[in-house]
Amino acid sequence: MGNNGAKRVVIVGAGLGGLSAALSLSASGYDVEVFEKNAHAGGKLNVLQTEGFSFDLGPSILTLPHYFERLFESHGRRMADYVTVRSLSPHWRNFFEDGTRIDLFPDSAETAAKNEGLNAGDAEDLERFLAYSKRLYERAEPGYFEKGLDTLWQLVRFYGPLATLRYFDLFSSMHEGVRRHVRNPHLRDILNFFVKYVGSSPYDAPAVLNLLPHAQFAYGLLYVDGGMYELARALERLSNEAGVRVHLGTEVVALSHDGGRVATAELADGRSVEADLFVCNMEVIPAYDRLLAESPAFLRKLRKFEPACSGLVLHLGTDREYPQLAHHNFFFSRDPKKHFADVFHNDRLPEDPTIYVVAPARTDPTQAPGGCENIKILPHIPHLQDRPFTPDEYARLRERVLDKLERMGLEDLRRHTVVEDMWTPEDIEKRYYSNRGAIYGVVADRKKNRGLKAPKKSTKYANLYFVGGSVNPGGGMPMAVLSGQQVHDRIIASEGT
Repeated sequence: MGNNGAKRVVIVGAGLGGLSAALSLSASGYDVEVFEKNAHAGGKLNVLQTEGFSFDLGPSILTLPHYFERLFESHGRRMADYVTVRSLSPHWRNFFEDGTRIDLFPDSAETAAKNEGLNAGDAEDLERFLAYSKRLYERAEPGYFEKGLDTLWQLVRFYGPLATLRYFDLFSSMHEGVRRHVRNPHLRDILNFFVKYVGSSPYDAPAVLNLLPHAQFAYGLLYVDGGMYELARALERLSNEAGVRVHLGTEVVALSHDGGRVATAELADGRSVEADLFVCNMEVIPAYDRLLAESPAFLRKLRKFEPACSGLVLHLGTDREYPQLAHHNFFFSRDPKKHFADVFHNDRLPEDPTIYVVAPARTDPTQAPGGCENIKILPHIPHLQDRPFTPDEYARLRERVLDKLERMGLEDLRRHTVVEDMWTPEDIEKRYYSNRGAIYGVVADRKKNRGLKAPKKSTKYANLYFVGGSVNPGGGMPMAVLSGQQVHDRIIASEGT
């Protein structure tokens, strides 16, 4: 017990899931302490500032803001008093190798009206698809999101077997769901790439993930003024005000256990910290391996929770602007199906990747010097393999990416680059201990795991819980935050106060 008689909780990691759990539990009277190995709170929500350029190193899109607002409201605060959030329009711009350019708006009629080459039939297809997306979201919300259901069996018990089959399009892939509703091949590619939120392939991911467009269109695609990292700063400030003790630069190196319960967190400086409950923001498989030293046989049981993809992340500061860019952009592969196959089945660096490009100075001029751009470039690539990719292989992929962007309109991008920073999967693994350098937690694959992640409560230790992108409800900022709230609810239901 803590000094005030409240149950004591130790949280490993100050990522968004860890901070969410800390804030939710402290609001319910728990004595909460957070230990973070890095020098910043926010986990992958991180920032690099150099020579007048500011780069958000991790997430670049805010959606489903009500999950964040809950944290502030639980402590009698307003999120709007901590950060300024604005909606973006268009949501993103899509470039294709045949010269087609399509701006995606949340309204299907507006998308068709503002893009040459789209017609009334395309608008009707989009409207029909978005109605399907809305149905999926509304059916998932009461169980998967609000109740925090973790397994297919829990879903079946909550919804009923026939309703589960009917509601969630269980026999289709995400791509098959898109194809049933949309005929235009470019629009299909655009809607397929909503899978970017979970770092998976639309040809493998379950069709229920077609709820993602509704989540974005209904609640907005948002930007936090001053950069997305301001959201991490806001949550850290709220944690301090709420009495949550956040220790930065303090690594937990082991969780000692006595039978079926975790007893103490062992710190890198030699201290041991006792608690009644432990919440781990490290991903499930690395946590069982690094912190709990579980056997290879135990870890093999978790193989279905394979890591999602990683990325080769470039941050470029340029001495000119590229006005053809929107805030968010996609430069599509000539053959997206081959691109996904290379990343998720062939385990090779793609020859012609689809590239996500963020240019936030388009919205927020404070992010780059006047007349300049701060550009984030992200092609998805496989997570770390048993035979690692070599520095030369990464360098050749970098050249292919820059060749493609220059060919598709970003003229002389190399020549105008004055600042460059690059992250490989090895860098991501080292900084965040993510499983094999994955960015998005666990892959969504209907054959491997039906799109479900690991459960939030440990199957081995009665007082250990997990949050973040490797557990349900999955990857992305709002889902990581929601996982912390779901763990709070699970603890309240099973442990009491």
